[in-house]
Amino acid sequence: MIDETLLNILACPDDKGPLYYFESDSFFYNPRLQRRYEIRDAIPVMLIDEAISVDKTEHVDLMKRVATEKIRLTFEE
Repeated sequence: MIDETLLNILACPDDKGPLYYFESDSFFYNPRLQRRYEIRDAIPVMLIDEAISVDKTEHVDLMKRVATEKIRLTFEE
């Protein structure tokens, strides 16, 4: 679990926008750039070079989960 204070300020290192926190899967997701940022040993890996690109099908699936599981953004723009 990530500290609530960190969650409230955590942003994508590339576009500086908010991220969805998929706590059960240990990653953050940027739907604008369709990139995942893994969490390893409770530490977010927020390096652009280590981000995982997501294809359109996975993006659609993740956004469905956002809606059905009420996954929240790290902060509101």
